[in-house]
Amino acid sequence: MNFATKVLHGTSCFDSVTGASSVPIYQASTFHQADLDRPTTFDYARSGNPTRQALEDAIAGLEGGERGFAFASGMAAISSVFMLFSAGDHVVVAEDVYGGTFRFLTRVLSRMGITVTFVDATKLEEVRAAIQPSTRGIYLETPSNPTLKVTDLAAVCQIGKEHDLLVIVDNTFLTPYYQRPLELGADIVIHSATKFIGGHSDVVAGLAVTKDAALGEQLYFIQNGMGAILGVQDCWLVMRGLKTLKARLDVSTRTAEKIANWLNDHPAVSRVYYTGLPDHPGHGIQVAQASGHGAVLSFDVGSRERAKALFDRVRLPIVAVSLGAVETILSYPAAMSHASMPAAEREIRGITDGLIRLSAGLEDVDDLIQDLQQALEALPPVTVEVQNKKEAFSRA
Repeated sequence: MNFATKVLHGTSCFDSVTGASSVPIYQASTFHQADLDRPTTFDYARSGNPTRQALEDAIAGLEGGERGFAFASGMAAISSVFMLFSAGDHVVVAEDVYGGTFRFLTRVLSRMGITVTFVDATKLEEVRAAIQPSTRGIYLETPSNPTLKVTDLAAVCQIGKEHDLLVIVDNTFLTPYYQRPLELGADIVIHSATKFIGGHSDVVAGLAVTKDAALGEQLYFIQNGMGAILGVQDCWLVMRGLKTLKARLDVSTRTAEKIANWLNDHPAVSRVYYTGLPDHPGHGIQVAQASGHGAVLSFDVGSRERAKALFDRVRLPIVAVSLGAVETILSYPAAMSHASMPAAEREIRGITDGLIRLSAGLEDVDDLIQDLQQALEALPPVTVEVQNKKEAFSRA
């Protein structure tokens, strides 16, 4: 089946017992065992629940994996996956990961004797050079958050295979609709389902899918042992959102592309980050490994003062820390998603004080552009530095 059909007629399509058009919410913490010698599939809800199982099977099917898992948040999924490593292990990590991931790796995982080396994963030579005798995994985000760097997944997965490493990919921005890392050689794919998969700013959830059953058993042991599971009502909300994923992303992506091109020509903007722009450094790789560019873009207006002026003027987008919803969301990474990252680290990664992230929603694109236009008009005059940055980027 093609994606549009599969997302509606997969495992979470209807209840096989009653024929209900959506999987029921099994609001139960425990399950009756009729025969002690014949244990049933479900016994205690932390270990398994029919509603959660339906969601886990659905995401596994869409990603092309063997086993799916639903966690209490995206960070619960990420941190649980990192529990596959042990003290003394080393992991190579793409340098511009989500701020919460950076915080977990540098301030929590480090206390457990697991070390990390951050690299520019778009440069294969840096990935290779970072591998040590104790290296056990590679962790990637592509496109990255918020500067949308594109990593060649097949190439990095090949490096991982050569060194017998676990390759983990955060696929939140593109979802299985646009990109399926397991098919490119990855071992585990992760989502913050709070974002595009849930899609309505009304649920916090995380998902993970393993490529093979054996790895799935290892992750299940961690999920069951740590208990960071997704509640059944939230599982139902995520499944409801999943059914409209393609339709929402089709609209939001078209909107993002139009806004990105418009911003790219705007004199008040020094740089636009969007993989759909032909001059994006990762455009060619993105086209080769994904079927779409997604609904997230970032743009730099040159300074915090100018960014604040824009936030104070916009009327349609909400200003929030999330993305991937039906409403357009503007975010300020330096003080929101990447606030936990030291300023010096942000600067290295291009997360400047003038950077704004936009997640396109389902509003009329012309209304959004008109609103952004009136907000940009209120910005303080463009400095020589901002203009020089834009000219330098155009020449590059």
